[in-house]
Amino acid sequence: MLHHPLLYDSRATTQCTMFASAFLNNTKAGRSSFSGSSTHDLRLNLCKQESGNSRHGLFSKAWDHGKLRATNVYGHRAKERVLEEDVSQMSETKPSWKIFPGQAFPLGVSEVDNGINFAIFSQHATAVMLCLAITERGKPGTADGDMIELALDPYVNKTGDIWHICLEDLPRSNVLYGYRIDGPRDWNLGHRFDSSVVLIDPYAKLIEGRRCFGDISNKFSKFLGTYDFDGLPFDWGENYKCPDIPEKDLVIYEMNVRAFTRDDSSGLDRDISGSYLGLIEKIPHLLELGINAVELLPVFEFDELELQRHPNPRDHMVNTWGYSTINFFAPMSRYASAGGGPVNASWEFRQMVKALHGAGIEVILDVVYNHTNEADDANPYTTSFRGIDNKVYYMLDLENNGQLLNFSGCGNTLNCNHPVVMELILDSLRHWVTEYHVDGFRFDLASVLCRGTDGTPLNAPPLVRAIAKDAVLSKCKIISEPWDCGGLYLVGRFPNWDRWAEWNGKYRDDIRRFIKGECGLKGSFATRVAGSSDLYKVNKRKPYHSINFVIAHDGFTLRDLVSYNSKHNDANGEGGNDGSNDNFSWNCGFEGETDITNINALRARQMKNFQFGVNDISGNTNDANGRRWRQLDARKSSHFRFFSEAIKFRRTHNVFGRENFLSANDVTWHEGNWDNPESRFLAFTLHEGSGGDIYLAFNAHDYVVRVSIPPPPVKRSWFRVVDTNLESPDDFVPNGVPGVNNTYDIAPYSSILLESKL
Repeated sequence: MLHHPLLYDSRATTQCTMFASAFLNNTKAGRSSFSGSSTHDLRLNLCKQESGNSRHGLFSKAWDHGKLRATNVYGHRAKERVLEEDVSQMSETKPSWKIFPGQAFPLGVSEVDNGINFAIFSQHATAVMLCLAITERGKPGTADGDMIELALDPYVNKTGDIWHICLEDLPRSNVLYGYRIDGPRDWNLGHRFDSSVVLIDPYAKLIEGRRCFGDISNKFSKFLGTYDFDGLPFDWGENYKCPDIPEKDLVIYEMNVRAFTRDDSSGLDRDISGSYLGLIEKIPHLLELGINAVELLPVFEFDELELQRHPNPRDHMVNTWGYSTINFFAPMSRYASAGGGPVNASWEFRQMVKALHGAGIEVILDVVYNHTNEADDANPYTTSFRGIDNKVYYMLDLENNGQLLNFSGCGNTLNCNHPVVMELILDSLRHWVTEYHVDGFRFDLASVLCRGTDGTPLNAPPLVRAIAKDAVLSKCKIISEPWDCGGLYLVGRFPNWDRWAEWNGKYRDDIRRFIKGECGLKGSFATRVAGSSDLYKVNKRKPYHSINFVIAHDGFTLRDLVSYNSKHNDANGEGGNDGSNDNFSWNCGFEGETDITNINALRARQMKNFQFGVNDISGNTNDANGRRWRQLDARKSSHFRFFSEAIKFRRTHNVFGRENFLSANDVTWHEGNWDNPESRFLAFTLHEGSGGDIYLAFNAHDYVVRVSIPPPPVKRSWFRVVDTNLESPDDFVPNGVPGVNNTYDIAPYSSILLESKL
């Protein structure tokens, strides 16, 4: 029977102190030995264990003896050696903590009246040990030394399925902690307990590990939870407020925190480049570009060197994107400046959010609740959930020897709609809103959130509904990537409760295909630029529930979209099997880089970033992922200027940010050729209401199209704002160029925008 943690009383039933021991024989006498005990100081029994010994036997043996012990965090010990000393000899080294049963809530670490409380859920565990290490104040914590272990008695330190303990006089900061957990060894039933591994608390708010990003010398460093109850509350300021930008007006800029400023060309001091503080330094660039929201690639703690832990085709690479979450509450500690660690990372993340909000820019987090870093059964990387309660936290095929189901393409799938996992995700999301003031979330492979505990698609998934209805999250932007790697493609059909927006993958594909000149796409192109009413005009959904994009972190950059017909992922080590094959790209007549003037001129209409034809750069170095600021400077007069002006024009013209879908009075289609699959030209007028109409025309033919321009509204004239065929700065003139004739020659593979003005 499943015991949901919320069904149990959060108060401890006994407020006595006890020795750190657990009596696994479960006898009545063993239970009574705790409930009536008086206050005691802890006695330390230091023991070491040889790595070749039986893990399970030693684990049980240590607990059966009722001894507190010190152990190496990796679980690899020298041969067992108990140092028996009398109490007087131990007094110089033993902690003076008093230990109480503790309370079941809140999960994680909390400060309570009588000390520091630890609480962790595990339904199937038979034994739990809390592991602690005290670090030196002001110096980096280490996860490589000995730890003190406290065994929890299931009769005293357990409420329902939550194990808990409280320590008085434990330091309020500079403590590392984790758990060693044992339980059934039945793999065919889904259990993966391994008592030799010290596990991260899923509710840890800070994670300590290596301090410097990509530090190969600490490739196998361990990650542990930590906390800081000594720090002062963050000062958000008296005049602080969130931007609260209407969804219809959002212009979202996707970025990776580290890659955005780590390149030397950023001009930032090495201590802050690639950090949260480094991003703050580039806010003027974001304002100049004109965006009003940033979507940060994953900033939850992850191990960037996980690919190098065992031989595999990518063991030469570094995980730079972060889609491999270790913990759902802790900010990525190696995005702190100067290797400052988890406490500084938490503080600096808040500084970044505050600075962005002060500039009128919202913060949306790309979150990964579909899988974790723990991989598959062939090469598991056990750090937390797998060892705590694999059967609860992951989807399993119990009819196939308890194998992990893999709808994420990463070896495991989080069991999102299990009540315990669902509550974990909701608590995590609320934490980022209340503690860090983020404005919204983009959910990676969100169709996983729509699967039941056995992987079956659900029409009304509880988690998706709960996010939409939650009192805290209801004020946030919530965006789904409505597909997964198991084929559950839900674009336009994602369960939404009229709240969820979606990455519109059909917009991306149809726009790409029409612009590159494919036949038969005119109708689809028109539908997409008009708001995709075929997908979203249902119930109370709005055009802004379609997040329209042409390129993102997955797949080609905009430059590569016009430079390559196929992917070139040679450096990734997977023989070209990685990355999407459906890029809908066109190299404009030559594959890759070229000096041919006409081809470069054609490409220049859409170029931005340069990535050498790799459509999966998640594990590449900064050469591929990093923003190269010198190239930006060289293009300020052309490319950057064009897109900056386009964004600002869109934001200042309400005709592009409508609250509702277009009606017949809102648009005139200048088209009588809808059924001709060979037609690759489309023109239409958006009516503004007070006369500020906008005329747009797109020519995806390889020849000039002469078009008749419709009459402008009364007392107004057409001004040319955009012609992508012209050189900068004539390609975009914000105030417009007067004198537009009744006809206009639109060059091959180009578009125009006219504005009616007095």
